[in-house]
Amino acid sequence: MPYLGCEETVKELKRALSNPNIQADRLRYRSYITRVIRSMTQGLDVSALFMDMVKASATVDVVQKKLVYLYMCTYASHKPDLALLAINTLRKDCADPNPMVRGLALRNMCNFRMPGITEYIQQPILTGLRDKASYVRRVAVLGCAKMHSLRPSTEIDPSIVNELYALLRDPDPVVMVNCLRALEEILREEGGVVINKPIAHHLLNRLKDLDSWAQSEVLIFLMRYRPRGDDELFDVLSLLDEFLQSVHTPVMAATLRLFLRLAAAHPAVQADALLRARGPLLAACGSASRELRFAGLCHVQQVLRSQPALYSGQYKRFFCGYSEPGYIKLRKMEILVELVNDENVVLVLEELKSYCTDVSPELAQAAIAAIGHIGRTYTEKCLDILTGLLALQQEHVTSAVIRTFRDLVWFCPQSIGAVCRAVEVCGENPQDTEGKQALLWLLGMHGEQISSAPYVLEGFIDGIKAELSSAVKTELLTAALKLFLCRPAETQDMLGRLLHYCIDEESDMCVRDRALLYYRLLQCGVDEARKILLGPESDPSMTVLAGRPEEPVGCWASGFNTLGPLAGADAHPDAPPADSSAQHCHSTEEEVVSKPPCQPGLTLGPPLSHEAFERLWVELRVLHRQTLGFPPPAAPPETLQAVLQLVKVQALAFSRCEARPWKAYVCARAGSTLVLAELLHGDPAVPDSQDALLLSVKQRPENLQAIRGFVSVLKTSAVQVQGQKSVT
Repeated sequence: MPYLGCEETVKELKRALSNPNIQADRLRYRSYITRVIRSMTQGLDVSALFMDMVKASATVDVVQKKLVYLYMCTYASHKPDLALLAINTLRKDCADPNPMVRGLALRNMCNFRMPGITEYIQQPILTGLRDKASYVRRVAVLGCAKMHSLRPSTEIDPSIVNELYALLRDPDPVVMVNCLRALEEILREEGGVVINKPIAHHLLNRLKDLDSWAQSEVLIFLMRYRPRGDDELFDVLSLLDEFLQSVHTPVMAATLRLFLRLAAAHPAVQADALLRARGPLLAACGSASRELRFAGLCHVQQVLRSQPALYSGQYKRFFCGYSEPGYIKLRKMEILVELVNDENVVLVLEELKSYCTDVSPELAQAAIAAIGHIGRTYTEKCLDILTGLLALQQEHVTSAVIRTFRDLVWFCPQSIGAVCRAVEVCGENPQDTEGKQALLWLLGMHGEQISSAPYVLEGFIDGIKAELSSAVKTELLTAALKLFLCRPAETQDMLGRLLHYCIDEESDMCVRDRALLYYRLLQCGVDEARKILLGPESDPSMTVLAGRPEEPVGCWASGFNTLGPLAGADAHPDAPPADSSAQHCHSTEEEVVSKPPCQPGLTLGPPLSHEAFERLWVELRVLHRQTLGFPPPAAPPETLQAVLQLVKVQALAFSRCEARPWKAYVCARAGSTLVLAELLHGDPAVPDSQDALLLSVKQRPENLQAIRGFVSVLKTSAVQVQGQKSVT
């Protein structure tokens, strides 16, 4: 809706622009043009002044030309007929002796959005590509990309592409970088700009002449080049070495990513590059910009996946500041957990203990969880701190400590006694759902060591009518039954009341079904209930793998300097395609199995129909074939299908157990990759299938990491099937 009085304003401006006396005074004329632009930016419709503004472009004043060009670009689409006059004026200015005027005219002509504009701008752009002034060449190169975006469906002009490739040798560094951007846009459907050996070495030698933004962009383009030998590789790395210490964080990060990718076959070189980039990464973690600080912390976390000891000496750099936002404090606490060792554990725990009283419940609970994570290695020190926190009698602190106790007992069985004593003296029960579930689990699993367990449990049973969470009710049923099995005299009455309420009065069907299950289980006898509910005792010689194994750098290098680390995602963007000569050969079992275990996990997706599977199986070729080392599982098809569903593998067809040859067809998804597989055993025509299962894999698109993940999942599923007689 136009402003009130806009018509009078437009009429006044039109009279002023048409007044010869004002036109004779250059400063007054420019001031009225400025008023037109101001009115336009305020929302007034000043398109009626188009002809007067076109006339105003006939001047030697560069400032006035800029204002008029801005106006014409804004209203050219509204008045395409009159815009033809503006185009003629701009084409005339493209031949002006002043290079600034030529560049301005060409840039604004490319900004016109009107039908048929490409036929008017093509010749000025081609002329601008050969202009003596570097500013005009910069504008003309970007104009090629704009011209392509106006007609993306038309055929690419090879003369323009060749001209842009030739301009990569331009002495002006901005022209060179603009050519890369333009070629990437124009050749997007063909895979983007091609970086061969001469272009790669030319870009490497020109890196010093570029600003930080251009350096980052060129380093990303260089990710597409692969040196042909170790000599060339180390020459390239020598040229990149100084940029690892760049004061500009984006340049350092892009250089490190390129370093890690080029040196994928040289782990020692990768480790040295990470060591050299430690200082700049730490500087980014202490930057005044919160966004840059957060990005630096996320990338440090990625490095710690492969070299957890690299930053252990600088652990104090990751202590939280009072004024830092919560998302930075959370990241720093996660890093501190990774940096703990025998030398700094006391100081790190003291620092985390101070965070447990933070005014933010979320940060306090995260600090308690971090202490619990460290407690898997340094149990006694962390138990003392956690037990002391219970004395604060703050609801969110108590809940977090109880949850941490539950996890700690599971990871460290030697801490059961201390945890039970701490829970027994706890004077306040958690009020949130997760805290209640953790406390009930502890009471059920270790209630024989907690003297007050029946009384605490009775309080939950008395208040079950007011409980809203079905998860808490289900956990209460399980805890009450477990406690009954070890202390029947004290819990028999309360268990009967709980089962009676859940079966007769409870409206939640999940809770009611669980109560019926336990009721019928007790009817079979206490020994049967104990056997099923408590299960066999674990081997005391076995322990839980609490630590995270060091990952090869290649598992995360492709996601470095992207948005992946900031999102905390495990799946990183795909790296540029590798050498095509290695993509069309069959992979052997050694190639697939011997590589590091960094394959992506299988994901759920829409089920594949039998018709679609058959069509794809006929179209695709076998990419991988290997023997799995075991015969087909002696289990009915229903069992096999149930186990495969648990690991996100879809079963389409199985042979009967006694059939020979035995076949099975399955499929799975690993990200965007669809994996199709055939399992074969006992086929006389295939010798490899006589003694063990033969696996044949097809894919769309091709992805060796997905094959490794799929093979690993199949082997795990086979072990599960062979270790059980049926699936309940």
